[in-house]
Amino acid sequence: MTGQLLVRGMLVGLLAGILAFGFAKVFGEPQIDKAIAFEDQMAQMHGDAPEEELVSREVQSTFGLFTGVVTYSVSLGGIFALVFAYSLGRVGKIGPRGLAALLALAAFVTLILVPGLKYPANPPSIGDPATIAQRTKLFFLMLLVSVIAAVIAINAARKLIPAIGIWGGSILAVALYIVIMAVAGSLFPTINEVPEAFSAVLLWKFRVASLGIQLVLWTTVGLTFGWLAERKLNLPGFSTRA
Repeated sequence: MTGQLLVRGMLVGLLAGILAFGFAKVFGEPQIDKAIAFEDQMAQMHGDAPEEELVSREVQSTFGLFTGVVTYSVSLGGIFALVFAYSLGRVGKIGPRGLAALLALAAFVTLILVPGLKYPANPPSIGDPATIAQRTKLFFLMLLVSVIAAVIAINAARKLIPAIGIWGGSILAVALYIVIMAVAGSLFPTINEVPEAFSAVLLWKFRVASLGIQLVLWTTVGLTFGWLAERKLNLPGFSTRA
């Protein structure tokens, strides 16, 4: 079963990558072009010579973007399928579609939304080179804390639900996750590397587009994989054992 689900997960990841690429091309790339124009303008004001492009902007925004997004999404789809196969039958009586949707939602919140609230995405051409490495490390540390907090919350839910019911146990587990992440967010340093002259509207649009790309990707994976998995698992004679 696991191998068949893995193939389906990677195919779903491919579909999600194509849709995410389309979203990025329409909503994300225009913001990046404007950010690059701002960077060039600031360089001219300081008398800096323009840097030679190793890869043209046209290639970056088409083939490069497509390759990066699809490679990421196919890998994500495969990992998602493995997590789904492990979780199947271990998360109450929830069906394949519900399980896939729940896993996708949990992954989006834990891996993307919550860490991004503390360290949101910035246009690639904007930022202080001296702080980019530190900001990247802090983001991944925040992501790690988010994953650990999610594991703690899940374990708490498994103990609380039998005692006080699914609603009470789930709410307390979510509250525990929120408290842990709120404390972590207050302890982690804030890094503001965006120039004051940079448009706040442009920055907001870029960050919304970045979040939208991930939302399209995870929504597609959760809904489409759940549909395919349910069809496969409901086939007569199909075994749920690996």
